[in-house]
Amino acid sequence: MKVLIILGHPNNESYNHAIAQTCVSQIEANGHSVLFHDLYAEHFNPLLSLDTEAENTELDNQIKTHREDLMNCDGIIVIHPNWWGQPPAIIKGWLDRVLSPGVAYQFVEKDGKHVLLGLLKAKNAIVINTSNTPSEAGDNLLDSIWTDRVFKFCGINNVECKNISVIKDCDVSQRNKWLAEIKEMMNTYFGQK
Repeated sequence: MKVLIILGHPNNESYNHAIAQTCVSQIEANGHSVLFHDLYAEHFNPLLSLDTEAENTELDNQIKTHREDLMNCDGIIVIHPNWWGQPPAIIKGWLDRVLSPGVAYQFVEKDGKHVLLGLLKAKNAIVINTSNTPSEAGDNLLDSIWTDRVFKFCGINNVECKNISVIKDCDVSQRNKWLAEIKEMMNTYFGQK
């Protein structure tokens, strides 16, 4: 099984990075392969230009790689901080540039109407985000973005969203407890091969 992990946090010493490393380590320990992209470390360009989606436009190698990984993975994990009730702009730019028509979804004609068809082969998606606000403040909107607006659109109906908060006030013991929960989540979705 191939699992795609997308990380969107600018500080490589952040708790988001610790979460990503926990996911990578446990998935690999369970015998699966990981396609890992740290968007900030890769200097991912989140800007969608007009020529990007024009026919006959040659895509840059970074977008080609991300799209290939997305189309070939069996599961997806997205890790990011919650900024203003949303993912960071680099994650939004990744969605805009990578989850394109013909890659993640398409519209087909059925009974004279255009019907959405999700194209991703992944069956599971997990979104883990951290925030400095209490859990109930804005979680439903963020969960809805990922569940109903992104993954369902692409054909993935099994989506789990986990919000970790309040991150700024927690101690090492609490952070380790959350990492243990994430390790168990990896075992649930991507258990021993």
